[in-house]
Amino acid sequence: MIYRFRVILDNDTEDDVFRDLEIRETDTMEDLHNIITQSFGFDGMEMASFYISDDQWNQGEEIAMFDMSEAGNEVKMMSTTIIKDIVHEASPKLIYVYDFLSMWTFYVELAEIVDETQGTDYPNLMFVHGQIPDQAPDKSFEAEENDDFNEFDDDLDIDDYESLDFDENWN
Repeated sequence: MIYRFRVILDNDTEDDVFRDLEIRETDTMEDLHNIITQSFGFDGMEMASFYISDDQWNQGEEIAMFDMSEAGNEVKMMSTTIIKDIVHEASPKLIYVYDFLSMWTFYVELAEIVDETQGTDYPNLMFVHGQIPDQAPDKSFEAEENDDFNEFDDDLDIDDYESLDFDENWN
């Protein structure tokens, strides 16, 4: 079977940048990495990882290009992981990060599963939309709001030096 993916650049501009790709379900995640880098014009020489994702695009388990894990923390490797073992109709989403210094981030979603077409070479770039920018879009890392927390809420009156008991607690 052939998996059709839509790979969308995570950017905050109005211009959508995506590629539609076809790849055999029996190919490896490294093969998927290669077609993604080629279709977006990267040389493929930077570190990259896939992350299994849920429906809200939350980052899950890593599938790494190289094993940089410590003993006991085994990581799945792109070169030995078959696409159909990770991506299927029940779990169709991945996050792909290329070049950890620039943080090119892509949303990879399984669009459909079709029969192989005779005479077509796979992997196959089906459709290109938008130009990739010269630099990776800036990422904003924000924590969720927690209205219950106040770092200055410690019940101390800083103007009342007598009650601070410096002498009692001094080492």
